[in-house]
Amino acid sequence: MLADPSAVTTTAHTPVPPAGTIPAHGTGNGRFFGTQNFHFQTLRALMEAPSGSADINEVLETVKLITDGDVQGWYTAWAALADRVLALAESTDDQISKRNAYMRAYNYQRTAEFLLPPEDPKRPSSWTKSLTYFEKGLEISGVRCERLKVPYREGNLRAHYFPGAPGSEDKPLIMLVGGFDSVLEELYPFLGKAALARGYSVLAYEGPGQGQPLRDGLKFTPEWEKPTGGVLDAFLATHAKPKQIVLIGMSMGGYFAPRVAAFDERINGVVAWDTLFDFVDAAAPIFNLAASPIGATIPDVLWGYNNARWTAGTSRLEDTVKAFAAYTLAPVADRIRQHVLIMAGEVDHFIPFHQTADFAQALINAKSVTIKTFNRISGGGEHCQTGNLTLVHATIFDWVQRKFGASQP
Repeated sequence: MLADPSAVTTTAHTPVPPAGTIPAHGTGNGRFFGTQNFHFQTLRALMEAPSGSADINEVLETVKLITDGDVQGWYTAWAALADRVLALAESTDDQISKRNAYMRAYNYQRTAEFLLPPEDPKRPSSWTKSLTYFEKGLEISGVRCERLKVPYREGNLRAHYFPGAPGSEDKPLIMLVGGFDSVLEELYPFLGKAALARGYSVLAYEGPGQGQPLRDGLKFTPEWEKPTGGVLDAFLATHAKPKQIVLIGMSMGGYFAPRVAAFDERINGVVAWDTLFDFVDAAAPIFNLAASPIGATIPDVLWGYNNARWTAGTSRLEDTVKAFAAYTLAPVADRIRQHVLIMAGEVDHFIPFHQTADFAQALINAKSVTIKTFNRISGGGEHCQTGNLTLVHATIFDWVQRKFGASQP
């Protein structure tokens, strides 16, 4: 049983309107593309708009130029947008406009590269461009950022520490990590900037299988407490121990962050943004199609399977499935004793909705468990509430404040 059964809180956002309140005909189109990943990655690019790293109409005009399912056409259109916005950044004198243009150029270049096959020759130069644009935007913003290089296995991990304003030492340190296809830089516009605005200090990092470490040859590990522990050790070697630490994991980070909490008592609170209780259960449709001839004709299957092979360091399907079979929280969930927030989208295209209940029921020793589900009409029903960053911020920071007494400045 949960340490305190009354500590389980379940909340759903925005009830679905009764039948008949939404016209059956003549409504707008809520999708950008029929191909799910093309649609989802467009939402992901737009999700950075609240932080100034995307402009709605720049995105809308760009997707008009892309043929659904055409990966190379996707790259060409987004890279051209990045080039145009970069030219704007370099010709603009106003520093805020210049900063935002560099940040948008970074986001669009990241989006351009995203769907390319791992071995595509355009990837290395595209990656360098996106990092350069981000660094220029961050430099112009004047935001303090300490860059950590953390030795790990035969390579290094990257981390960004953003010190909060005076008083942040009395609040939890917000620690951020991404997931199956994340890069360090996107953690700042997604959540880091919002945390700084609320008076928190932020430690964002990427582990093996993500961002630069992946490109350097470091592959995923199910024992995520090891790279995370290395990042924390490196941070604490030069900084005072925070009052508390809240670890937030995005997407596959919904496995990574709880896994860390099960083994590292320095973590006081953990957020699964969103649920990921069992990877193979979630990826079964992609793996099953990848084994069939039709799979090679479906862009979503090709991308998901190729990224799985790249991040796991495998070549054959059976080896890839075997590698990811270890990414389940079932054997370790009973070790988690922290406050836990689980977020879930009801129309998540990747995570089966039942995994939220599976995870919550397995947290028998957690200090508290809070579940937030989002339906389609709330704008947060997609995986990781992609497309509605305001719901993410409201949910996470309300929870941090309630559980750790961290009021805003």
